[in-house]
Amino acid sequence: MRPAIWVAPMGEASVMPSDAEPLRAPRLNLLATNSAEELMSRCWRTALLLPALADALAVFKSGRPSRMFDITDYPEDDKELITQILGEGEVAGVAVLENGIIAQMQEAVMAGVWRIRFTVADGRIVADYIEVGSIPAAVRLACSRLPASISYGAAPAGAMNVMPLLTEIGDRITRHRASDPAHVITFSLFPMSPEDMSFLQHTLGVGPVRLTSRGYRTCRIVATGARKVWSVQFYDVMDTAILDTLEICDIPSIAIAAEEDFHDSMMRLREMEEAYFK
Repeated sequence: MRPAIWVAPMGEASVMPSDAEPLRAPRLNLLATNSAEELMSRCWRTALLLPALADALAVFKSGRPSRMFDITDYPEDDKELITQILGEGEVAGVAVLENGIIAQMQEAVMAGVWRIRFTVADGRIVADYIEVGSIPAAVRLACSRLPASISYGAAPAGAMNVMPLLTEIGDRITRHRASDPAHVITFSLFPMSPEDMSFLQHTLGVGPVRLTSRGYRTCRIVATGARKVWSVQFYDVMDTAILDTLEICDIPSIAIAAEEDFHDSMMRLREMEEAYFK
C-alpha cells in the first residue's frame, strides 16, 4: 500500500498559519565581497558574540537547557553579518506559541547553533535570538500545552485497523519517558483504509510545530495535536513521499543536533573568529 500523506482533516483549519515559513539566510555571501573587511570593523558586537557561542558549545550537554543570546537590538550590519556567518544548516521550521507568537527557526551550518526570530500576526519581528542547544526551546514550549491523552468515538464505517492503532498510540503516550527510544508506526507497512486515515487524522489533529530536515533526503516533521505524537515523512528528490510514519517520542531524533557534533561546531566558530576578527 502506498504511503498516506499526513494532512489536516478535510475542512479543518490548522493552528499553523499558511504563511508561517522557516527563516532563510540571503544567498549573497558578503564574506566574499570587497566590503567584508570594512563591515567586520564596524561589527564589534559580532566579534564578542562568536567566542561566547563557542564557549556555550564547549560546555553543552544533552538534556540541559539551551543558552540564549539576545541580538534583538543589534545594529542591522551586525545582524546581517551574523546571518552570513551562521549560514543555513539542515533543519528549519516554525513553532506557534500559545500567545500567537510565531518562532521562525533555522539551524546554522554549525550543528547546535540556531537563529530564532519571534514574530507577531502582522509579521513584525519582536525578538531575535541565537540559541545554542539540541533543539530550540520554542519547540518544547509549543508542545508542552498539548494534551497528554487522546479521546475518540466509535469506529467509522469502513475502518480496518484504526481503533487498535489508537489504543496503541494512547498507551505509548502514557508509558513513554524522556530516555526511551521513539516508538515508530510505519503506515506503508500497516494496512490502513482511507477511512482509517481520515479518522486517525481527525482524532490526533494538527499541532503547533512544523520542521524540515534537508540532510541526505528531505524529511518533514509535524507535531500532531497530541503530546509526543509526531508525523515524520521522508521524500525523494521528486518530492514524493517514500516513507510515512508516526513517532511517539518527545521530539524526533532527526531534528535534534547530536551532542558529538557540538565540539566540531565550537572549533569552527573559533576558526571563524580567528579568521575574521583577529
